[in-house]
Amino acid sequence: MTESVADRQHDQAVMGKLSTLDRFLPAWIILAMVAGLGLGRLIPGLNAALDAVKVGSVSLPIALGLLLMMYPVLAKVRYNKLDSVTGDKKLLVSSILLNWVLGPAVMFALAWLLLPDLPEYRTGLIIVGLARCIAMVLIWNDLACGDREAAAVLVALNSVFQIIAFAGLGYFYLQVLPGWLGLPQSALHVSVWDIAQSVLIFLGIPLLLGFLTRTIGERGKGRVWYENALLPKIGPFALYGLLFTIVVLFALQGGTITSRPLDVARIALPLLVYFGLMWGLSFLFGKRVGLGYERSTTLAFTAAGNNFELAIAVAIGVFGVTSGQALAGVVGPLIEVPVLVALVYVCLWARRFFPA
Repeated sequence: MTESVADRQHDQAVMGKLSTLDRFLPAWIILAMVAGLGLGRLIPGLNAALDAVKVGSVSLPIALGLLLMMYPVLAKVRYNKLDSVTGDKKLLVSSILLNWVLGPAVMFALAWLLLPDLPEYRTGLIIVGLARCIAMVLIWNDLACGDREAAAVLVALNSVFQIIAFAGLGYFYLQVLPGWLGLPQSALHVSVWDIAQSVLIFLGIPLLLGFLTRTIGERGKGRVWYENALLPKIGPFALYGLLFTIVVLFALQGGTITSRPLDVARIALPLLVYFGLMWGLSFLFGKRVGLGYERSTTLAFTAAGNNFELAIAVAIGVFGVTSGQALAGVVGPLIEVPVLVALVYVCLWARRFFPA
């Protein structure tokens, strides 16, 4: 009985750290999705207007939302403590194995197991599995009270591997491995520069701005002012950016989603299994090897999340905006966002099982 009361008090203390916006984020996300779908259907020509200007191959409004979403989170990072993360070889090796060995393999297996008769969607899901998360994972990690500095390092690590390994892994999982297994093969031609450009824009710009904001702010008025006065003012803009991005994304692709509900359900099933499986295995693995709550949380979210903006950009650039591959990429955040938000709450609940 005493333990139960203590657990409830612990949960209340953790949840009390979340603002009203954070606490009801699933509801805001659902409203943003509905708003995006409604705007896309009600306003003629909205899709063309939103997609008229692009940053690389991503619509400018989505690009602005992604930059706004990532900047406040990266401004929170204590960059002078990053050396304590890079020295944690156990965390770095675990992240590489989970992200670049297990993750793509799990998505490949689920795509072929659950979509054997839908090659376009299957290919789209495999591309999603190859696009490791470099964006929203920072928000999920922050909400779940994970290690902020570790998340920044693992995101940077994913970015480097994305540039180096994406095209090669795409060729392996779409051409080589199916051939070895006697399965039909798909073609993937993607420029390494396109991947590098996406990483530089959607990670490099907010990372630079975040670093400069903290450096200049702390030198000017000190760390106490920076973390107690400035960060609370700019912090909510990460979630504003997230909600704006979701509205615009679903305004652009809403017609496709609503016209193929059964296809969306077929695509959603392997994604649901993937996100839950990758997060659960990674979280338990982190606890098992003694990483502690904060770094186990970071490991789990960086392994489970995917870079949907890159997956969508690659799918549209290679196969076209109306392709099944592009639809699979768009369904990715439709499933990923609410599932990983729910896992934030699971993570906070599971915190009681780690040493204080």
